[in-house]
Amino acid sequence: MRYERIKPLLKDSFEKLQNANIILLGVGGVGGFCLDCLMRSGVKNITIVDFDSYDISNQNRQLWSELHQGELKIEALQKHYPEIKIINKRIDEEWVKEFNFESYDVVLDAIDDRNAKLALAQKCYKKLISSFGSAKRLDPTQVKSDTIWNSYGDRFGSKIRYELRKRGFNKKYRVIFSSEEAITKENASFVGVTSTFGMSMCFEAIKMIQK
Repeated sequence: MRYERIKPLLKDSFEKLQNANIILLGVGGVGGFCLDCLMRSGVKNITIVDFDSYDISNQNRQLWSELHQGELKIEALQKHYPEIKIINKRIDEEWVKEFNFESYDVVLDAIDDRNAKLALAQKCYKKLISSFGSAKRLDPTQVKSDTIWNSYGDRFGSKIRYELRKRGFNKKYRVIFSSEEAITKENASFVGVTSTFGMSMCFEAIKMIQK
């Protein structure tokens, strides 16, 4: 059986996973691993949203990228996970404000757009799990999960917290972040860190569904 090794860990909540409805925003280095983890854990109803295509520079960290260079990520991923639903869209603040998230049990944010992240926090905080900066770091053991206000060690996360306070937002939601300082100013990513972000996001989604 496909799920016989995960069922003993999830017990009665396995059925909850199978019935959960999840939307995953962004399927790059973090989102791709999160998607794979969710599918292998028994989640059936997943919608992914992205607009980008696979490029050769993705191949050091993004699942399936070496097989689908030049293809839209969402369409390539649907070939490997036929059950998923796909939306080809750039995720910006306007799209977040207009999109209806009501039918989803969990909203997973693996995007880089700061304004879109802020809009997601304000609109979906009760069911949101958000990823902060995974690039420019090497140590996967420093990847952590906590509430937005307990996160630290990440300049991007600091900017998000600052902007949320400016907007009078004081609610809590779960974030994945690294306490490791960025090693370089150049564009750089290590799959050991990006995949750990994705796996951590998957685990937090499972915990949310279990509750």
